[in-house]
Amino acid sequence: MNRILIGLPLLAAGAVAAAGIAATEKPDAAALEQLVLQDCGSCHGLSLKGGLGPDIRPDALAHYDADTLATVILDGIPGTPMPPWRPLLSEAEAAWIVEYLLTGDTE
Repeated sequence: MNRILIGLPLLAAGAVAAAGIAATEKPDAAALEQLVLQDCGSCHGLSLKGGLGPDIRPDALAHYDADTLATVILDGIPGTPMPPWRPLLSEAEAAWIVEYLLTGDTE
């Protein structure tokens, strides 16, 4: 389990760097979509239906408000494998991911 916890942020950092995501004001939708499918999918399942982490498709997240989801993305969930993405993503990028997860086609 510790290897997973250590490896996830490193995997994420590499993927973000490879996707060319920078802390810019305007999120790069294509790069963020790729990040969601590949990096979020590495724990939440490639179809985002759940895996190590829970289902993060729109129906499963509908009862959460956007601010709560953005906080989870940026700060992670202490004591769980959910890592903080704040070092890699801006608040605008986290907000884009939340909107994508709540309304996007993640099937």
